[in-house]
Amino acid sequence: MTSPNDSNKNNNSANNEAGNNTSEKQNGMLAGILERASKSGIGRKKSTPNPVESAVAKDMAEIHSNPTKLRLAFLGGGSFGTAMANLAARNGCDATLWVRNKRTVKAMAKTQTNKKYLPGYKLDDRLKYSHDLAATVKDKDIIFIAVPGLAFRETVKNIAPLISGQSIVSLTKGMEKDTFAMMSDIIKEVLPEVNFGVMSGPNLAIEIMKNMPSATVIASESEPLRHAVQAALHSAFFRVFASDDVRGVELGGALKNIYAIAMGMAAAYEVGENTKAMILTRALAEMSRFGVEEGANPLTFLGLSGVGDLYATCSSELSRNYRIGNMLGRGMSIDAAVKKLGQTAEGVNTIQQVHEKATKAGIYMPITHALYAVIYEDKAALGVALHLMEAGFRSDVEFVMAHDHSNAALTAHMKNSSNSAKDNTKDDAKSKNSDADK
Repeated sequence: MTSPNDSNKNNNSANNEAGNNTSEKQNGMLAGILERASKSGIGRKKSTPNPVESAVAKDMAEIHSNPTKLRLAFLGGGSFGTAMANLAARNGCDATLWVRNKRTVKAMAKTQTNKKYLPGYKLDDRLKYSHDLAATVKDKDIIFIAVPGLAFRETVKNIAPLISGQSIVSLTKGMEKDTFAMMSDIIKEVLPEVNFGVMSGPNLAIEIMKNMPSATVIASESEPLRHAVQAALHSAFFRVFASDDVRGVELGGALKNIYAIAMGMAAAYEVGENTKAMILTRALAEMSRFGVEEGANPLTFLGLSGVGDLYATCSSELSRNYRIGNMLGRGMSIDAAVKKLGQTAEGVNTIQQVHEKATKAGIYMPITHALYAVIYEDKAALGVALHLMEAGFRSDVEFVMAHDHSNAALTAHMKNSSNSAKDNTKDDAKSKNSDADK
């Protein structure tokens, strides 16, 4: 006969065993995530400092105590480039904003406003303006490039003969058309010896100009450059965080534009909060899945340049890509929508680039492929959305639970659905003809 004490011992033993099993499972999940992250390059990368990095490092003590020591050039007079140049000038840096058009430069200097991109917002008195590229970049410490993606390579080539020790930071989000080159790839190709970084995050320019609390990420393998950018732009209303995952931060800033278009289209159909939440979370899964294949750290997509930028861009009507998607959802053609916007919407090009890259590499990107079908294959948005909802079963968080679904399965499903719809149309037509004969 079993005594009460023996029973309690057995229960405790069973509980301990169950607890150990649970702990082992949790540790296994955590180990899986960390292993995936480590394979993607988590941890700081050490590189031999080049002369530019050494020069920045030498002045770091003075920069931290007195940011006015920093001489900065901002190339591109769009909304974000102007907002960052204004912030640097307000922090006391020697900041010059370069704009290609001489007449625009004169107007900005006279009115201290950017009437085209930031109308109604007065710029700091200390901000300088120039249309002379050589004079703008000469003797500067850091050159921030904020031109549209289509003009990025040309701009880097134009400043190449003028580089004499300056570092470069890209403020441009997106991919070069037809090459899949990120902005950092272009910098490395054209200026292989130059110290560089990229900046990205949930940074709507108008909100920054309104002094609404905001934050961004500066990513660079150079710690001195990261600190220099933080010293130049960090303020009471604008926080600058650091990362060494250049690829992940840059991909986050480019890929989120795809899903802002999707969210804008969804808003045109007046979807509910459940649908918006589903789009956001599945978009984040696509971004991290693609990023890992490109060598990024998956944990980067949980930060400001990933989920942070994704949320801001997908939630705001200030977003250019959101507005493009909304116009598409209301039946406007892509050409008409881009013309009406009057500004560059990087997501349109990014959809094409990522669709082609993911298809070749076998990366599962259903939302991206669906948008490609709508924009480039003239498929009906609502029909494509319904096909996505029927596209089989998947795991939720893929770093925890593996999956085996593929692009091929998705493509086959969408083709079958499309063929079924055509067959139904033919049957309806035959039925109508038969009724007419009767």
